Amino acid sequence: MEVFSNIIGAISGFMYSKLLIILLLGGGIYFTVATKFIQGRMFKEAISVIGEKPTKEGAVSSFQALMVLTASRVGTGNIVGVASAIGLGGYGAVFWMWLIAIVGGASAFVESTLAQIYKKKDDEGNYYGGPAYYIEAALHSRALAFLFAFSMLLTYAGGFNMLCAYNLQSTFSAYSFYDPKVSPIIIGAILAIIFGYCLLGGGKRIVKTTSTLVPIMGILYVLVSLFVLLTHANLIPEVFARIFAEAFDFQAIFGGFAGSCVMFGIKRGLYSNEAGVGSAPNAAAAADVSHPVKQGLVQMLSVFIDTLLLCSATALMCLCSGIEPNAEIAGAPYVQEALRTTLGDAGPIFITVAMILFAFTTLIGNIYYTDNLLAYMMKKVPSKSFMFGFRIVCSIIVFVGAISKMGLLWDISDVLMGIMAIINIPVILILHSVTLGALSDYTKQKQEGKNPVFKASTVGLEGKVDCWK
Repeated sequence: MEVFSNIIGAISGFMYSKLLIILLLGGGIYFTVATKFIQGRMFKEAISVIGEKPTKEGAVSSFQALMVLTASRVGTGNIVGVASAIGLGGYGAVFWMWLIAIVGGASAFVESTLAQIYKKKDDEGNYYGGPAYYIEAALHSRALAFLFAFSMLLTYAGGFNMLCAYNLQSTFSAYSFYDPKVSPIIIGAILAIIFGYCLLGGGKRIVKTTSTLVPIMGILYVLVSLFVLLTHANLIPEVFARIFAEAFDFQAIFGGFAGSCVMFGIKRGLYSNEAGVGSAPNAAAAADVSHPVKQGLVQMLSVFIDTLLLCSATALMCLCSGIEPNAEIAGAPYVQEALRTTLGDAGPIFITVAMILFAFTTLIGNIYYTDNLLAYMMKKVPSKSFMFGFRIVCSIIVFVGAISKMGLLWDISDVLMGIMAIINIPVILILHSVTLGALSDYTKQKQEGKNPVFKASTVGLEGKVDCWK
């Protein structure tokens, strides 16, 4: 296990210190220039698009697609991911998370617009799609599309769910009853049983209840963060000064890049907002909109909500608490200790309840992704017996994650997520001219005072896509 851990750690270090920095930052900057800084230029337009209703009654709206993504991201990424980045990379990691979000907004726009253009419709009139579909349709490579779908399957059913299970059980480490040798096993077993019960159809009420409570808890979390900031307002200038000072301490960065603020900022920023990874397009394709660019703008906005709002809330709440970040409390324990300084013993309890809700809905949401991926990979809806076995395996994976080591789980998730990005970003670079054509069409119609309506012929795809005829 130690040898395996070292190998995964080495692969992760190589990917994020060299390859992915070039792809993520380079790709994001290129898309930003190509779209003429769409993140700022059309930010107001993105907000106005959210409220539009779908063209067909009962279909998935832009707002609903946004909420699916936001709900799945809030928690494990915004709370634990940020606290881990600061604990391991220091104050400067926050700046690099901001940067990856700003340039990543353009990447999110391109990939989600492509997902809309190449989406498909099932027999009931519902839309679906994602990178696997636009890779096969546009590049005519079933093998590459299958590889992406398989890597995403491993990422969500494996890496992300293992890490999510660990993050959930780690929140209990703040309490006196927690025994590091026994508690993870007990908590992991309980979580795996409840999770498996829900996956097999018996926990619909549990899923409905947690899904209803998550948005409420998300709002409460932001309000609590604001309360901490207001009660420590005198520390905010000092915190911002340290964020920028450490972000550009190049001597420290290049002295140990693998453990630098740049590395952890990019890793955790990507884990949180997933811009360019290829996961968001799967949800984006389901939306019923009159023009693909509308959903691209919504997904771009999702990146900003995720990182610039929610991640910043966690970061500033932790850094303004007066508790110096360190590796020993990296993750949920850091957030709990930060809240304890302001809310007393109620602080850790609040984070525990929030993480139980956030993590559980994330676990279920990740499996929702895998159902679609399996259908694509097998070219049909999997049999009931196959899905029964698959969901049992997913439950066992959750238990394994709860009793594993944090460092290994982060490295596994980073590597699997990195593979998705390594496939998706070059693909959207190849296909981005289609997105630019759609953006030009959208802009032209808006200038003419129209509500933009898209036709495939506008970008030379007449007869080559299933929708937009």
